[in-house]
Order: sequence, then C-alpha cells, then structure tokens
Amino acid sequence: MTLAISTCGAGPDLVLIHGWAMHGGIFAPLVDVLATHWRVHLVDLPGHGRSREAWTPGALDPATCAARIIAATPPAIWLGWSLGGLVAVHAALADPRHVRGLIAIASSPRFVAAADWPHGVAASVFAEFGAALESRFEHAIERFLALETLGSPHAHEELRALRAQVFAPGAPRIEALREGLALLDAVDLRATLAELRVPSLWIGGRRDRLVPPGALAWAAQQAPRARLLELPSGHAPFLAHAAPIATAIGALAAELGP
Repeated sequence: MTLAISTCGAGPDLVLIHGWAMHGGIFAPLVDVLATHWRVHLVDLPGHGRSREAWTPGALDPATCAARIIAATPPAIWLGWSLGGLVAVHAALADPRHVRGLIAIASSPRFVAAADWPHGVAASVFAEFGAALESRFEHAIERFLALETLGSPHAHEELRALRAQVFAPGAPRIEALREGLALLDAVDLRATLAELRVPSLWIGGRRDRLVPPGALAWAAQQAPRARLLELPSGHAPFLAHAAPIATAIGALAAELGP
C-alpha cells in the first residue's frame, strides 16, 4: 500500500515527518501557522496513523522511507521530528535536488549515549520501552509521551495534546513501534552530516530529556550551511513554539531562493 500523505495550504512545498508512535496530525499547531504560506505535505509513516496498513517488515528503515516519500511528493524542504528526522536526513543525502533544505526538530544523529557521545540517552531507556510494549502497550506509549514533555514549561498542555493525537486515527502497529525503537537504538548518522549538500536547520528544546540540546548544536557544527535554533521547550517544541519555528523555516527558504 502507498503511504498516506495529506496536503493543505498553498505556496512552496514543505514535507513534515512525525516521530515514534505518532502521525502527521501531531503537527496541527505548526500547520495552522504554516498553511497560509506553504503547501504542507503531512506524512504518516508505515504502521502509523492512516498508513497503519502500509506496513511490511523493514518498512521503517530510514532510507526505504525516504525513497517512498520522495516518490510521492514534489521537490520540497523536508522537516523531520525525532525519528522522522532520521528519514529526512537520509532523503537529503540521497537526493539533494529533491530535498531542497533539511529541518531536524529534536532529532539526533545518534539517540543513544556512548563513550564518544554524551548527547544521548542510556540504551536502557529504549530497552525498557521495548519490554513494556510487550506487556502493557498503551501504558508504554503513555510513559513515552510523558518523557517527551518532561522539563517543558508547558508540560501539562503538551501532554494533553499528545494524548489526544496519538490514537486519534487508530493505534500504531506494535510491529512498527518495535522497529522504530530498534532504529532509535541503533542508527548513527554522525559520520554522514558533513556530506549534506543542502542548507539545514537544527531545532532543539533546552529542556528536552530525550535529545539533549547538545546533540543539535553538535550536528549544526558538522553540517555545512547549517544553523541552530534552541527553544525553551521539551521534546516537542512545535506544540508551544510554532511561530518562531515558522519564522526560522521562512529564513531557511529565503536562503534557498525560488
């Protein structure tokens, strides 16, 4: 099956890719701001949202996802949040003529900490969520949502928004959730960032407990033609800070030209 991609607004094209366990609807606060100036393409990743049945084993592989979205969308700036950022980076590396610019929101080149990488979470975090998926599916997602909002000054409001959205189009497939956690645990794109050929914008939350802001700062230093935006938020800065994010997207687009 083809991926579900909804389109709204008018203007230059912008592709939005959500994170683990979510779907394109999570970007509603940002889309409300963007749609007056952009034609926004909201992707539901395989096994998530309206793409729940577009699932096969390996479907969430970032390179595979990138190729499917490239084939289904016009040339555009791509924005990926968290897990979606891995897909957007792969797409920008694979086809810089199609992906005109890259925006990574709370997305790290490596999500898990290592001896040479202090900007990640302990590997046990994803292992615990994986174990919880098998016993208490919805409880595991609830815990992940709480971790995403932890530290944000708008935590209660953001958690309510995430809760309202996560199961709105139907629960994500557990197979997709398992594979997504495995990707977050294993993927390491640090060595590839210097190869990016398009301008990029790295947006992080200063209070993010899943992707420390140092990860975004490091990535912006490695990628050519990159800029950094830090916001006083947790892991989902677009929920409470849509306006400054939209302004930053406009600045990146101005650099690209028509």
